[in-house]
Amino acid sequence: MSLLEHFEYTSAGESHGKGALAVVEGVPAGVPLEPYDIALHLARRQMGYGRGGRMEIEEDEGEILSGVRLGETLGSPLTIWIGNEDYENWRTAMSTEPQPDADDGDLRRVVLPRPGHADLVGVLKYDRRDARDILERSSARETAARVAAGSVARQLLAEFGVSIGSHVTKLGGIEADRPDELPEDLNEAADESPTRCLDPEATEKMIRAVDDAGSVGDTLGGVFEVVARGVPLGLGSHVAWDRRLDGRLAGAMMSIQAQKGVEIGMGFEVAEHRGSDVHDEIEYAPERRRAGGFRRRRNNMGGTEGGMTTGEPLVARVAMKPLSSLQRPLDSVDLTSLEKAKAERERSDVSAVPAAGVVGESMMALVLADAMVEKFGGDSLSEMKDNYEAHLERINRHDFEQRARERGD
Repeated sequence: MSLLEHFEYTSAGESHGKGALAVVEGVPAGVPLEPYDIALHLARRQMGYGRGGRMEIEEDEGEILSGVRLGETLGSPLTIWIGNEDYENWRTAMSTEPQPDADDGDLRRVVLPRPGHADLVGVLKYDRRDARDILERSSARETAARVAAGSVARQLLAEFGVSIGSHVTKLGGIEADRPDELPEDLNEAADESPTRCLDPEATEKMIRAVDDAGSVGDTLGGVFEVVARGVPLGLGSHVAWDRRLDGRLAGAMMSIQAQKGVEIGMGFEVAEHRGSDVHDEIEYAPERRRAGGFRRRRNNMGGTEGGMTTGEPLVARVAMKPLSSLQRPLDSVDLTSLEKAKAERERSDVSAVPAAGVVGESMMALVLADAMVEKFGGDSLSEMKDNYEAHLERINRHDFEQRARERGD
């Protein structure tokens, strides 16, 4: 078992069950946290052009059940409950008790697996007869718990001047022009757009693309970019594969339902250029304490080098596939007869790329909070801040020869 301290979360719950539960551990005592801090981002997760009817039913807020008293964390496990309003319509189908008198319709059994979804693989892996047992947990409804846990991580990070935002860069094949300088408040600017895109012309085209796809029962994917500012130098490590910050971040992003690709910084584009055009040249900048008194003239590496943060903005882009629940179903196989059939129709969005960006923010927050606790850990926020300040003081000591003599090098 690792002796490092960690900020960790887990979740429980099914899409149409009673609700979702997020459990967060490793939060130091003294972090300011109120229900609004969670409800704000849960509401943002429900935004975006192309969302389906479920968003009209649910009003996610998040009830803090433990780990907080009088507006501050206690250092104990923190739990957040997000109830499902739609459960009232699913009491029989999602009952935890046997329902011997219910028929397949009452139980909403699913025997027509959807291509691209977890249905078929899950049924075979877990030895189930009904894909409902699989799709309820594999549903993206689970991301509500991620966003709730991520909201706690954001509150911790904010105490150290770290902010996280996102915006949509591509939707339905329509690519937005990325501004040279992102807005100071990225989320405020992005949230004003129905597609959370910073390019008004591209936004209009994206809306038309969503309408066109929806009119024929199809779905659209896209790309969103997540940016963290104020990240200090030195999170993560080069010494072990599972401690590299960029690897941890990529894994977290890929764990979000329907995500199929992640880029850090330039990403795949680096393969098309020479090293002299790619790597970020260094210059002395003593005023930049979080970066150890240095700066990169550009940020092609997306804020990491050697698996560690550099003090530059941390930038990740994530590719989301079109959702697999289609209103014009694809070919599948009936699990009861093994004959060709059309896949199950489940209520779904035409596009959830704008909302996925908010989930991506949450996953970046969780990764960074974990790395911060790992690096600066302590029982309380004040202890963690003392450790953080000591780190900044040390990395801004630039008398390398004197330090080498002190070490006996």
